[in-house]
Amino acid sequence: MKAVVQRVTRASVTVGGEQISAIGRGICVLLGISLEDTQKELEHMVRKILNLRVFEDESGKHWAKSVMDKQYEVLCISQFTLQCVLKGNKPDFHLAMPTEQAESFYNSFLEQLRKTYRPELIKDGKFGAYMQVHIQNDGPVTIELESPVPGAATSDPKQCIIIGRNWIQKNS
Repeated sequence: MKAVVQRVTRASVTVGGEQISAIGRGICVLLGISLEDTQKELEHMVRKILNLRVFEDESGKHWAKSVMDKQYEVLCISQFTLQCVLKGNKPDFHLAMPTEQAESFYNSFLEQLRKTYRPELIKDGKFGAYMQVHIQNDGPVTIELESPVPGAATSDPKQCIIIGRNWIQKNS
């Protein structure tokens, strides 16, 4: 799963000339779902997005507060093109989850966001629609997130390795 998260002063989604969703201050999340994504990656991404510290605290300290800390809004847009692989100059989307599966998975992602945060502050576009997304980036601040590859070891330097009954801490 890949996400591009932008800190915004406002953002909106228009479909067929009609605005269907809008937020004020908060984050806009463009989300690409891959063939291999599972509930584990979904939960990882929800946690990362909602806890990403891209806002100032009350004393003006940068990178101190998350969207949840500030009680700001979140606008999510499903964007399969984030799963693009270039073949020469032509985009190939074979790594993106097929539409039928992806819509259900995306809805589960939104449901998890709403369950973890405040449902009234989570907005979204229209899955599968041709949308115009208007983003007023604040900063500009744009962060790319990628969930760990399913089955791959994490790159956490505090990860422990168990060997038989003994364990060692990596990078110690």
